[in-house]
Amino acid sequence: MSASFDLYPAFSSLADPKLRAENDARARLAECMTDFGQGVDTHLVREAMLKAAIARPYREVLKVALNAGIREAIHRTRESLARNLLTRAPGSSTCQINNEAARMETEAAQDFLANTEGLLERAAESEADAPAGDDPEPIDAAEIGPAERGTLVAIRDNGAAFWKNRAGGFELWVERGSKPRKDMVEWAVSEGYAERDTAADGLLTGQVVTLTDLGHDILAA
Repeated sequence: MSASFDLYPAFSSLADPKLRAENDARARLAECMTDFGQGVDTHLVREAMLKAAIARPYREVLKVALNAGIREAIHRTRESLARNLLTRAPGSSTCQINNEAARMETEAAQDFLANTEGLLERAAESEADAPAGDDPEPIDAAEIGPAERGTLVAIRDNGAAFWKNRAGGFELWVERGSKPRKDMVEWAVSEGYAERDTAADGLLTGQVVTLTDLGHDILAA
């Protein structure tokens, strides 16, 4: 992989644990709700609310990034959350649950702003330090390790596509063979070795991932 700072993988490393935590919390709550032999565990309800609030801005960035790009998506979300924190009044609803949800959203916004602080600046500095010139440096296939090469092979051979789940996020599926890691496929797209059909909605038609000419050149080297 490139030694430069890659914004999409860096953001994904922050987002993925939040999205997994939300899915796990929702699953535990759903399992509890289907057991009619016991009452509703309010701790699980609160946990699902909190994890959903924390994951929401990360999910929003990934959604906006499909059309606007990851840099613009992060910028928009940070501006929106910062503005909301400055203008939002403390929860004053007569419903305790609404007040709790508002408090969680405030904490989630603060968490997101803290975790993404400096990401855009670091990406800009990395680009500024990159060598000048119109022609890209030739690809050195020797720098692509077994995991990266295996990901490119899976994209080429296994029919990889991103499908939208019920929570609004995207999951990676393959038509055949073993499924590569989602973050590795996203890395391949970010590096220009693969491309993702973002014109598809991902719900009725999966966003198919295919190798670019660069990706084929890597495997042919």
